[in-house]
Amino acid sequence: MKPFTFVHASDLHLGYAQYGLEARRQDFDNAFSEVVDRTIELKPDFMIIAGDLFHQARPSNHTLENTIRSFKRLRDAGIPVLTVDGSHDSAPNTITSTILYPLDSAGLIYHLPRHRGACWSLPDCCYVYGIPNYHNRHKTEEALPKFMEENPPTPKQGVANIFVFHGAVDLPDIKPPYIEAELSPAMLPSGFCYYAAGHIHDRQQGYFKDGILVYGGCTESVGYDEAKITKGFFHVQVDEKGQVTPELIELTSPRRFIVLDEVDYSGMASAKITDQAVQLVKDADEPDAIIIPVLKGILPSEASRTEVDVPRIRAAAQKALLVHPIIQLKETAVSDEVVRSIFEGEFKDLKTKAYEYFVQIFADRYGKEEAEKLAQGALNLLSPLVHKQDEKVKQEIEALSK
Repeated sequence: MKPFTFVHASDLHLGYAQYGLEARRQDFDNAFSEVVDRTIELKPDFMIIAGDLFHQARPSNHTLENTIRSFKRLRDAGIPVLTVDGSHDSAPNTITSTILYPLDSAGLIYHLPRHRGACWSLPDCCYVYGIPNYHNRHKTEEALPKFMEENPPTPKQGVANIFVFHGAVDLPDIKPPYIEAELSPAMLPSGFCYYAAGHIHDRQQGYFKDGILVYGGCTESVGYDEAKITKGFFHVQVDEKGQVTPELIELTSPRRFIVLDEVDYSGMASAKITDQAVQLVKDADEPDAIIIPVLKGILPSEASRTEVDVPRIRAAAQKALLVHPIIQLKETAVSDEVVRSIFEGEFKDLKTKAYEYFVQIFADRYGKEEAEKLAQGALNLLSPLVHKQDEKVKQEIEALSK
């Protein structure tokens, strides 16, 4: 067989205006433009896009126009583009289908599942077979066997056989815990030297059946938790013996994310959390970056997540494109067991029970003596508040402040 090379990319998510920002939609376009630039420089025999080319099944005209322009550049360079649909760029119904169909009809891409045999070949080099995405495990188990019966995969002797799909395979080393595995290993046929996969953004590769299984990864950060992933695609070389060597091509255009997630705010008052987060954002501020302060920890019992001044944190940076706080703070509550012991136990008047309840709330934050003082003050406020005795309320608050 003749040696050849190809590009394997996936999960471009074109058209995604993350955080509602036009600049972020442009970022995803810029990443694809760089992929195209680098691909033309590498001069591969063909390119594979393993799903989620677009972020929606119906991208905007602006996104579509930019994508068509990039595909025309590849076509003019003589580089065929082979695709399968992903979970984002195909609608979950047969009527709406996918925007990849008209792109295929225009000769800009070759959408493998749409063609007879779901395959494409390069004489004396390779046979490429691709399957659709069915969105979940149930539909995949129901529809994929029928598709493969109508379009049986037929790996060829004497050439490299490549299988293209979009989905998580149910393998311990492959499937992240937050992603449903749509595919069991048994669903994928043997006889292929390279399984070109998409869907899992943290690129991975490993031995699988008769070859290697490779996830192309993402080209931009679809979620802040992907900030540490190197963005890029694979340039794959196949020698005359059919040996496959993927090389990661890193991208330089993706937006910089700065994730501030090392501080545990447990036990801090809301005002202190706000002050500390604001200072962290100011220290991390840099031009055009996206800063993600992750506020995590367990709040004291008298504090609430709503008391954290999120607008102030967002406004703390002067140079960054965006500050987007992630609130993971957990509120402390008196346990159900303690509440039941107070209110369902031996007979006591309501004021006594309320006093004990307030003591429990304040005890986590203050000493016993201070908690009892605050509980009595809270109890003293109840009656004047109910009876709208504003002057009495003012007096009780002043007494507490002293």
